[in-house]
Amino acid sequence: MAIPDFQSVMRPVLQTVSDGQARALADVREAVKEAFELSEEERKERLPSGNQTVINNRVGWARTYLNKAGLLTIPERGMVQITERGQDALCNGPERISVAWLKQFPEFHDFHTQKPKPVSDSLKPLDDTIEEATPDEQLASAHQSLMENLADEVLDSIRKASPSFFEKLVVDLMISMGYGGSRKEAGQATQTTNDDGIDGIIKEDKLGLDTIYLQAKRWTNTVHRPEIDKFIGALTRQRARKGVFLTTSDFSSGARDAAAGLDMKVVLIDGRELAQLMIENNLGVNVKDVYEVKQVDTDYFIEE
Repeated sequence: MAIPDFQSVMRPVLQTVSDGQARALADVREAVKEAFELSEEERKERLPSGNQTVINNRVGWARTYLNKAGLLTIPERGMVQITERGQDALCNGPERISVAWLKQFPEFHDFHTQKPKPVSDSLKPLDDTIEEATPDEQLASAHQSLMENLADEVLDSIRKASPSFFEKLVVDLMISMGYGGSRKEAGQATQTTNDDGIDGIIKEDKLGLDTIYLQAKRWTNTVHRPEIDKFIGALTRQRARKGVFLTTSDFSSGARDAAAGLDMKVVLIDGRELAQLMIENNLGVNVKDVYEVKQVDTDYFIEE
């Protein structure tokens, strides 16, 4: 069974505490997992941030929304308890409790519709079509969309750059990832090795304990197997063990097959991966905005 969205979790959360007793949120989470017969893999699936499992996040937000609607109370930290309104919802409410249904309660309506004043007129409220996701998931989804759009822009900029700039970019990327020693050493190595199917050589670490051979293609057409075979042949003649082939386009399945199962290690980096690596290593990009997501420091509120 797929992991339920947080609205589908609301009724099971209420049912778990329907006896009126206060229960630990951790126990409620386990009961919900059992109710939906989640597999071990589904129980362990994490949010894109990696900070929390998806199901725990959804149960947590279901608890928050039910509390804001007056269907649950939080008698003490980490505990939940059903209210009279919650009992009535179980008896007379819908089979699936939704955000839209909760809006009939004034306190929830006020909570859900309050919006901070936009810092810009260009900011629009989130579309109602994403109500199935928790706020954490909405934030992660928006961030992913921004990153995908940024990757497209970065790749477009790379393709418009000159061949010499692309060569410099490749060296800068390797250095930003921790390879190559100094920029001067890496640049010299690249400039002196432009033959035999190899565009550059770069140290694997600052001590130069091993060497990585580079091939870079600023292409729009797909890279096919013959180009990879040529690169592998060049590595073999150099008695090299490691090589990186970068392109602004993509690799055919045959090209990827050629790089697999070798005695040497050959890494293929296509245009999309190249752009993502640049973003991850802050190369050719800068920070536009920073949004902090904070949570309550429960340790602070422990009275000794």
